[in-house]
Amino acid sequence: MIQTLPDIDLSKKLMKWYSTNKRDLPWRKIKDPYSVWVSEIILQQTRIETGIRYYLNFIKKYPNVKVLARSSKQQLLKTWEGLGYYSRVLNMHKAANQVLLIHEGVFPKDYFSLIDLPGIGDYTASAISSICNNEKQGVVDGNVLRFVSRLLKIDDSIDSLTTKKQIKKYITEKMSSSNPGDFNEAIMDFGSTVCKPKNFYCNSCIFALDCQANLSDLVKNYPVKSKKNKVVKKEMSYVIILSQNQKIFLKKRSDKGIWKNLFEFFLIESNNKPLTNELIIENLSKKFTLKSNKIKFIKSVKHKLSHIELKINFYLIKVKNPKSKMYDLSSLGRIPFPRPLKVILDDIL
Repeated sequence: MIQTLPDIDLSKKLMKWYSTNKRDLPWRKIKDPYSVWVSEIILQQTRIETGIRYYLNFIKKYPNVKVLARSSKQQLLKTWEGLGYYSRVLNMHKAANQVLLIHEGVFPKDYFSLIDLPGIGDYTASAISSICNNEKQGVVDGNVLRFVSRLLKIDDSIDSLTTKKQIKKYITEKMSSSNPGDFNEAIMDFGSTVCKPKNFYCNSCIFALDCQANLSDLVKNYPVKSKKNKVVKKEMSYVIILSQNQKIFLKKRSDKGIWKNLFEFFLIESNNKPLTNELIIENLSKKFTLKSNKIKFIKSVKHKLSHIELKINFYLIKVKNPKSKMYDLSSLGRIPFPRPLKVILDDIL
């Protein structure tokens, strides 16, 4: 059980700070549940500067839930290209269709309707319902967990569901009754800009004399986290296959594993054998009539996912016009790729 500090007027201090430090973000100009939803999903695992750019582009292409529901998955994935965690946008597509089916195209703003939509958990439902429906639902994101864990000097792991529930209960009790949405945005902004992970501003913090971690000179020790999952290292090798008539071989990935439904080049399956030119040629010869056995190595890049560190090798070969389906180079602007594959294409084409 976390130890609360009843004498802190958390809401009053935060709201005063927010009144002069509120960030000018595009989705804050209107309290529209659809717009807030789009912003919250984009900002998961995304820096605010990048998120704003993607948000503005997304809203321009999909201004309402009906347009989003009627769009193709490939269009959506292309719009999302570079953001990563592609299941987010696929869940948005599912949620949009559910809104059309169950809510007659009106995006809901109450917590219990929101929590039933695909891809929406407690945090997102709390944010939308508090901002757009004045519901007292405290938001618990990484910024809030860090700030409250330092303020109250919580020694339990913030990865624990029990700890998250206790922190939500604490801030919900402390939040402004008249404007819970602004309170939630204030506490998130405060954690993001003041009580930061490393470069925290304790000397100028409005809670410096309340914060138990600061008073103990232990801010850097909080929040407490459980042991990190071990990063798995994996190697992948791709061959970019170009035909004489300026076409490229691409294959759509399955809806399982990483990079769901995105397109990729010819993936070499080495089965733990050392990767050699002979092995590459052997794999390619099963599907293509090769112009020559000349394989050009382009480069190796490293790409980090949540718990996977990829080493990706890229090769290039030109083939005679094959019978296998190939794509015109002019169509690449409409096809969604994983970020490292898109970067390589931009480099060589």
